Amino acid sequence: MSRLLLANGRVVNEERIGEQDVLIAAGRIERVGAGRVPANTEVVDLQGCYVLPGLIDDQVHFREPGQTHKATIASESLAAICGGVTSYLDMPNNSPPCIDRAGLAAKKTIAARTSFANYGFYLGATNSNLDEVRRVTQADACGVKVFMGASTGNMLVDDESTLDAIFADASLPIATHCESSPLIRAAEERARAKYGEAVPMWEHPNIRSAEACYTSSAQAIALAKRHDTRLHVLHLSTARELELFAPGPIEGKRITAEACVHYLWFDAARYADLGARIKCNPAIKSAADRDGLIAAVNADIIDVIATDHAPHTSKEKAQSYFDAPSGLPLVQHMLNLLLEQRRRGIFSIETIVRKTAHNPALLFGIKDRGFIREGYIADLAIVDLEASTVVDKDQIRYRCAWSPFEGSRFHSAVVMTLLGGRIVFDHGAVTTEPTGAELKFAGRD
Repeated sequence: MSRLLLANGRVVNEERIGEQDVLIAAGRIERVGAGRVPANTEVVDLQGCYVLPGLIDDQVHFREPGQTHKATIASESLAAICGGVTSYLDMPNNSPPCIDRAGLAAKKTIAARTSFANYGFYLGATNSNLDEVRRVTQADACGVKVFMGASTGNMLVDDESTLDAIFADASLPIATHCESSPLIRAAEERARAKYGEAVPMWEHPNIRSAEACYTSSAQAIALAKRHDTRLHVLHLSTARELELFAPGPIEGKRITAEACVHYLWFDAARYADLGARIKCNPAIKSAADRDGLIAAVNADIIDVIATDHAPHTSKEKAQSYFDAPSGLPLVQHMLNLLLEQRRRGIFSIETIVRKTAHNPALLFGIKDRGFIREGYIADLAIVDLEASTVVDKDQIRYRCAWSPFEGSRFHSAVVMTLLGGRIVFDHGAVTTEPTGAELKFAGRD
């Protein structure tokens, strides 16, 4: 196989930025830095663009099987590679839900045929599948997802003895959606008493409140500490929850935290113009909450940045408060959003790489990905910080065909994506059929 040389790029890896060439052979990084160029090497001149490890999005809802009118593994993974996301971990609240190893195998079969990006899948926990949680291994799944608050789908785990057993017995990392359903239900009834069924969208952060998030997150962390469980708390949305987590490098943590790009970007003032388009669970909350989350990313209290990509159709989103589903499509523009915040002085590009590539790989024990290292698989995102990206209908790759960022201009562009050493996206064009590979998990102590 001929080699590929990425020349004249600026490599961002492990807290360093350097003008280095990247030589790729047989899908892996053969050399980072200067050296002899072997014969039959294809040379791509990057002209000063930045070379990042391909992003690993540890929380997506690609909707297949069961809700393919919203999204498919093919459509959303294609959007992912167009945004520099080369690997994803997909959630289990499908129809039917993915709550056993047969469900995991079925999703892998679909992905092996149709996924444009590398893939892994969570097993969903329920009140009645504890035996499956005990049996599942890293050969089957990336982790166990526990809905400790009711969200999209019907997978709430609210039996106290079952929760305790899941935290005691799971061998894989547990990833939690933390909201208190009793507190949410009480807040919904108060909203109905005040507004009837015509609840305004700006009530969403009052219904899915900071108290509901904190109560549930505190419960999850108490369980994890009791059983020494590897716990990853997903999509934090409040500043108060941050007191539950410790700062420091991810390598030393048993309990980790994730933020999502929309909680780092939006605040509750945007319900006025975006309404249900930014309705998600947990709710986007105050500007103070957003700013607290940003500070926690920079302080290494929050370990991972992801999307919680959750597409719904425009028609579904146009419904009233209680009928409009929660979730928004984000995976194609995750990197643009973070690079825009870099431009504003909020995050460094080194922090972005650590939170979206290095740390997800370390957290889940993803083998040979997430870093630009010799011998690692060449999953790479090439970005031009002098170019721009305009989000319009023609540019959006999601099956739902909309984005909360329509009309926005970002001052960066993902110009190329490599998957396993192959250029799969090049200046706006997808250059290959689906070639995503199943992620392999080595585990972490």
